[in-house]
Amino acid sequence: MAFSGFRTGVALRTVMLLVTVVIIAEMLALTRWYIAIALCVLAALAQVVLLIRFAAQSSREVARFLEAVSFDDTSQSFSALERDGTHGELGAAMSRVLDLLRVGRAEREAQARYLQTLIAHVPVALISVEETGRVQLLNMAARRLFETALSHNSQFTRFGEAFAVGLDSLRPGSTAIVRMERHSGALQLKAAVTDAVLAGVRLRLISLQNIETEMSAQELAAWQTVVRVMAHEVMNSLTPVSSLAATARDLVRDVLGQMPPEDARTTALMDARDALETVARRSEGLLHFVQNHRRLTKPLVTQVQVAPVQRAFARVHRLLAGELAAHDIQFHTSIEPQSLEVAADADLLDQALINLIRNAIEALSDAQAARIELSARRHADGRVVVAVADNGPGISAEQRDKIFVPFFTTKRQGSGVGLTLVRQIAIAHGASVDVTQTPGGGATVSLRF
Repeated sequence: MAFSGFRTGVALRTVMLLVTVVIIAEMLALTRWYIAIALCVLAALAQVVLLIRFAAQSSREVARFLEAVSFDDTSQSFSALERDGTHGELGAAMSRVLDLLRVGRAEREAQARYLQTLIAHVPVALISVEETGRVQLLNMAARRLFETALSHNSQFTRFGEAFAVGLDSLRPGSTAIVRMERHSGALQLKAAVTDAVLAGVRLRLISLQNIETEMSAQELAAWQTVVRVMAHEVMNSLTPVSSLAATARDLVRDVLGQMPPEDARTTALMDARDALETVARRSEGLLHFVQNHRRLTKPLVTQVQVAPVQRAFARVHRLLAGELAAHDIQFHTSIEPQSLEVAADADLLDQALINLIRNAIEALSDAQAARIELSARRHADGRVVVAVADNGPGISAEQRDKIFVPFFTTKRQGSGVGLTLVRQIAIAHGASVDVTQTPGGGATVSLRF
C-alpha cells in the first residue's frame, strides 16, 4: 500500500512518545530523580517535534503533488521521496500518477496538433461566428476564399448582399448554394452550418465549399445532352430534305435546259428552280450549323503538361499577329513572374486563347486606339490566372450569364460555339472561366487553373 510506510513510521514514533510519557509519569510518582525526569521530558519534546516534522514532510509532498496535478504540471519529480525508505511507496505512487498524466497530456497534444493540421489543410473553408458577430477564419482555405481579414459578420456584405443574407438565413444542419462576389470573380459555394458551445460561448460553424467547377461541368453536360439530341433529330430530318431538294433542283434545271425559251411553262419552272435552290442552300447551311455544334458533344481528352506560360503566349501571338495588324490593334502581354508555369494541354490552351483573342478582335471593330492585353499571374490562392482583356464596348451584366450558353451569340455572323468551347476546355482542366469589366471599359475573360 502506498501509505503503509508512512503509517508505520507514525505508529512507531507515537508508541515511543507514549512510552516516554509513561516513564515520566512513573518517575514522577515513585522517584525524585528530577534530572532524569527533566531528561525524559526533553526526550518527549524532541519526539513530538520529530513526529510533527515526519508528518509535515509527507503533507508538504502531497500538497506539492496536488498542486502539480491541478496545474497539469508534469515536470515535477518525487524521486527523492521514492528513495526515502519511509515514504518510498508514497513517492512511487505520486510518480506513477504523474507519468500517466504526462502520457495523457502528450496524447492530447498530439491529437490537437493532428486536428489543427487537418483543419488547416482541408480544402473546405471553415469559419466560426460567435453570438456577438465576431468572425474567425479557421483554416487556410477560408483565408484564401475571403482574400482579406474578417472580424465581424457585418463584413459579409463585402461579398454581396445575397451572400450575407444566405449565410444568415441558414439553419443548423441545413445546406444552401450561395453566390459570392469577389474582385477576382464570382463563385458558387455550398454552405453548411452547425451550432456548437465552447467554454460557454455559442458558435456557428460554417463550411463553404467551392462548387463552381462542378456546377459548370454539370451544366455543360446538360447542354451537351441537349445539343446531342437536337443534332441527332435535326440531322435525321434535314439530311433527306437537303438531298431531295438538291436532286429536285438538278432535275428542274435539266428540264429547263431541254425546253424551248418560248414555252409558257418556263417561267413557272424557273420559279421552282429558284425555290429549290434556296431550300437546298439553307439546308446545307443548317447542316453545317449542326455539325459545328456537334463538336460540343465530344468529350475533350487532355494531355496535361507543365509548361512555361511565356511559351504559350508566344505561340498565340505568332498565329494571330497578321489579324491583329490588319485591324490595327495593339497587343500586349504581361506575365508575373516571368517564370510562371501552368499545368495544361498546350493545344487546348492555345485554342482557348485564340478563341478569346478573336472575340476581342471582333469586339474592337469600331473602337478607337484598340488594345488587347494577354496576361498571366499567380493569384493569392495559388491558382494561375490567364486573362484576355480589351478596351471595347464590354459585355452587359444581362449577357454575362448567357455568353457561355451554346447557340447564344451577340454577333451577326456568330455561331455561339467559341466561348462555349472555351468553357469546355476550362472544365476539362478543372479550371473556371468568368467575365468581368475591364477597368476603364471593355471586357476581361479569365481562366483560373
